[in-house]
Amino acid sequence: MTRDDVPTLTIAVDAEAATDRDSWLALMDQIGEEAGHFQPLGARHWAFFVDESPILLVSFESLDEIRADQPGQMPLGHAIASGQGWSHLCLIADGETWYRDPAVYGYFDRLVDDAFFEDFDRVVFYGAGMGGYAACAFSVTAPGATVVAVQPVATLDPAVVGWDRRHLGQRRLNFTDRYGYAPDMTEGTGEVFVVVDPVQVPDAMHAALFRRPHVTVLRCPHLGDRLEVALSHMQILTPMIEAAGEGRLTPAAFARLWRARRQFGPYLRQMLTLSEQAGHLSRAARVCRSVTNRMSAPRFRKRLAELEALMAAPPEPPSASPPGQ
Repeated sequence: MTRDDVPTLTIAVDAEAATDRDSWLALMDQIGEEAGHFQPLGARHWAFFVDESPILLVSFESLDEIRADQPGQMPLGHAIASGQGWSHLCLIADGETWYRDPAVYGYFDRLVDDAFFEDFDRVVFYGAGMGGYAACAFSVTAPGATVVAVQPVATLDPAVVGWDRRHLGQRRLNFTDRYGYAPDMTEGTGEVFVVVDPVQVPDAMHAALFRRPHVTVLRCPHLGDRLEVALSHMQILTPMIEAAGEGRLTPAAFARLWRARRQFGPYLRQMLTLSEQAGHLSRAARVCRSVTNRMSAPRFRKRLAELEALMAAPPEPPSASPPGQ
C-alpha cells in the first residue's frame, strides 16, 4: 500500500475541551496515537505528527500561543496542513527555549537516521520569530526542503549579534553547538523565504545575515513587530505557506498576496500617520482619497475633508514685530 492509498484521517478529538495544560497534553497524546505520534522531548518540548500525504509541513510553535490563540487549541500548522490534506510535524516549545535542547537535537537526529523526510515528495519548514529561527536551523535535516521564516533570528550569540538587545535572558542558551547558527543550517535547502518588515531594524539586520543565493527576502514594510499576527489578519499567511507547499511561492506570487495591505486597516492607518508626522499633508490626503475610493472608511473620509480644508486655507500672515524692533 502506498501513502496515496491511505485514507485521510479525521481527527475527532477536540483539544479545545482541555481546560488546563495537563489535560491538553493528554488530549494531544490521544490525537497523536490515532494520527501519528505525540512525543515529549525532554521537559519543555513535544513533537506532534499527523501522517496524511506526501507533502509535509514542519512547524515550530509555542505551547502558550497554541492554547491561547489558535482555534480548538490546535497548532497553526495543523490547521493549514489539514486544510490541504498534508502531513504535519509540529515542534512545540514551552516558553522561550529557542529549541536549544539536546532532546530536540536527538529527535531530529533520529528522523535523519530513519530517513523520515525521504518519505515525502515535498517538505516545508515554517516558523515565526523563535520558530522562524528553528525552522531555518533544523531545515538542514531535510535537504531540498523549502523554508518560510517570518522574522527569523540568525542567532542570539552575543559575539555575533551583540547589537540585538532583545531576549537578553536567552543569551545564556548555547547557540554555538549543533544546529546553532541558522543561516549556515539552511545550506542544502531548496529555497528559503525570509519574511521581514525592514522598518524593524533588528529584524532587518538579522535578515541581512541570511546571505545565500537560495535565500529570498520578502519585505513587508510598516506591519510592525508582530508580523505573523499581521499577515494572519490580512489572510495571506496561509496562502503563502500553501503556495510554498505546492512549489509556487515566488516573489511575484508574494507581491500579489501583498496587495491585501490595501484593504488592511492597521497598515492604512500607519501610512496616514507617517505622512502626517512628516508634514506631508498632500500625501496624507492621497492616502485618504485612495482608501475612500476603494472601500467604506468613514474615518478616512472625515480626515480627507479636514486635510483638504487645511490645504485650501490661506497661510497665516507672519506675526507683527513689537514696536522698536
